[in-house]
Amino acid sequence: MDIQNTQRVAVVTGASGGIGRAVAERLARDGMPVVVHYAGNAARAEETVASITAGGGRAVAARADVADAAQVQALFDTAEEAFGGVDVVVHTAGVLRLAPVAEQDLDALDDLLRTNVRGTFAVAQQAARRVRDGGAVVTFSTSVVKLAFPGYAGYAASKGAVDALTPVLARELRGRDITVNSVAPGPTATPLFLEGKDQETIDRLAAQPPLGRLGLPEDIAESVAFLAGPGRWINGQTVYANGGIV
Repeated sequence: MDIQNTQRVAVVTGASGGIGRAVAERLARDGMPVVVHYAGNAARAEETVASITAGGGRAVAARADVADAAQVQALFDTAEEAFGGVDVVVHTAGVLRLAPVAEQDLDALDDLLRTNVRGTFAVAQQAARRVRDGGAVVTFSTSVVKLAFPGYAGYAASKGAVDALTPVLARELRGRDITVNSVAPGPTATPLFLEGKDQETIDRLAAQPPLGRLGLPEDIAESVAFLAGPGRWINGQTVYANGGIV
C-alpha cells in the first residue's frame, strides 16, 4: 500500500477525553477519518466527533469494553464499515488505581489488569489481524514504569506488560511494513492525573522535567502523530514523552 497517497483510517481508543481526545483530533488534522472509541461516556465521545467534524474531518463514535474480544472486534468492524479499513490503531484506553502494595485491594488490581493488560492485548490482537499493510500501531505505557512513584505499583506493573508486548508484536508483523511502538507519557495535565492531587503535589511534579511544566495532552498527541505518520524507522520501541523527566 502506498501510505503517502492512500487515505489512512485511525481507530483511537479512550478518545472521549484527555490524551485520547487530543490524539483523535490531531490525527484528524492529518486527514485521517477517526473511529472515536469510548467505554461509557457517549456524550463526551460525541463532543470529540463534533470537534473533528467542525474542523472539516470525519469521525464516528463507537462504544466497546476493550477487554471484551467480541466488542473489540465490533469496534474494528465499525471502522471498516464506516471508512473502508483500518491503518492506524492508537490504544490510549486504560484505568488508574493507586494504592501502596501493602494496602492494594486485589479485586481492584484484577479490574485494573483486565483493562490495562487484557484490554491492550485484545486491541493489539485485532490490530495484528486487520491493520492494512503500511499501517501503524501505538500502544500506551507510562513513564512511571521507570519513575517508580510510590502507590503506582499495580498501574506500573500493568504498563510494564505493555512494554513487553509491544516489541514482540512488532516482530510478529515482520514483512507487512507495520510499525508497532508504545508512548510512555510522564505527568500530564489530564483530569485523570490531576484528580485527588493537591496543588503542592502538582507543583512538585511540574518542576521535575527540565522544561519546567506538566505535559499537555497535545504534547503527547504530537508524539503519536509522528509514530503514526512519518516516523517509519522507529519500530518496537517505547518512546518516553515526558519532557526529559527520566
